Amino acid sequence: MAEQILFRCPWTGDDPLMVKYHDREWGVPVHDDRKWFEYLVLDAFQAGLSWKIVLHKREAFREVFYHFDPAAVARMSKEALESARMNPRIIRNRLKIAAAVENAKAFLRLQQTHGSFDAFIWSFTKGKTIHNRWERWDQVPASTALSDTVSRALKSAGFKFVGSTICYAFLQAGGIVNDHLVDCFRYAFLRSGTNPAPSI
Repeated sequence: MAEQILFRCPWTGDDPLMVKYHDREWGVPVHDDRKWFEYLVLDAFQAGLSWKIVLHKREAFREVFYHFDPAAVARMSKEALESARMNPRIIRNRLKIAAAVENAKAFLRLQQTHGSFDAFIWSFTKGKTIHNRWERWDQVPASTALSDTVSRALKSAGFKFVGSTICYAFLQAGGIVNDHLVDCFRYAFLRSGTNPAPSI
């Protein structure tokens, strides 16, 4: 039997971790607050860098930031922050490390105000995923009016490193926006809402 050839969005390249992330996570609608916080932390560290760099350091970030528990991150001591800054396994940017703590505090405030961060972030699209229909990767925008709005709201709530481009990446990752190309095998799954785990 001939091997099935699957078309993917080209940003994965041939990196196995990027392929796995694309096939199993990217664009899948998120409704878990800890997962949202994880994406907030990781996307903030991505600022000015590639997602591939961040993804390959993900497990180290998970260890440093208490498995992305926002309550634990909000309580990080000066000693813990300094330890993080000296950790060669993560991105040792002092401002981004400090921002993770401030963002955790802001995240907890939004949970108190809205019941959950999930309720807050999905309110911008009334709980619906925006399914775009891009045919080429160069058609996919770096930011949109939606990400501009989300960025302003997060900044007003006290978040750091949440510019419009970072916010758009965040919305794509968490499935509020489906930006898989229409020929990508994941597009139809996410459009239908079935999203089975691929057997690859």
